[in-house]
Amino acid sequence: MTPASLPSCPLPLERPTPITVMIVDDQRATRMGLSLIINRADDLKVVAEAVHGQDALDQLADLCQERQPLPDVILMDVRMPVLNGIDATARITQLYPSIRTLVLTTYDQDEFAFGALSAGASGFLLKDTRTAQLHQALRAVSSGDAILTPRITRELLNRHMLSPVSPQQHAAQRRLERLSPREREVAELVAEGLTNAEIAQRLVLAPDSVKKNVTRILTKLDLRDRVQLVILMRDAQS
Repeated sequence: MTPASLPSCPLPLERPTPITVMIVDDQRATRMGLSLIINRADDLKVVAEAVHGQDALDQLADLCQERQPLPDVILMDVRMPVLNGIDATARITQLYPSIRTLVLTTYDQDEFAFGALSAGASGFLLKDTRTAQLHQALRAVSSGDAILTPRITRELLNRHMLSPVSPQQHAAQRRLERLSPREREVAELVAEGLTNAEIAQRLVLAPDSVKKNVTRILTKLDLRDRVQLVILMRDAQS
């Protein structure tokens, strides 16, 4: 058989680089269960596990020293010995701003959610979250989005509705003046906890258009993610 007559073989498809995840939880059974669940998705991969916040920080420092890639997302428990998840999140956000942290806990209490968000977490989920929702949350956080339930968003805003007018409010309002009327409209809906798809439906826009608006808003306001936008909107309205 001549080379010209050889059957052509399709080239193997290039798989996208998976989103890498570190799990931080003091319960071994929980870490094992989460690892199995996350690794079911082809585009997600657990690359490290830590037993508490300090262990996570130590492992990240070792990766930096060895010039190894850092995880894209850290799935962080709240209540842990040595260093809890909220304090660990604050230090990780400061030292490794490229890493996104998603807090996953059994405790459905507002102080944990707000503590985590204030520390720099990009979202807050309960451990009974379904597999598909957890996968989607990890993807969203990795892409720079935020995971906020409507209840948490409403409470985040309501907590500051009774606060007295402050210089912080005026500063927030001045920052929002950088936005166009359409961008301000989108920002207000983000602050209400709506997803891009829901905003697109509300404003009769294409989802891609909403996504571009959100990206421009974050850039103009020098914000890291939607969580910071919600907080800024809260400050402007408080």
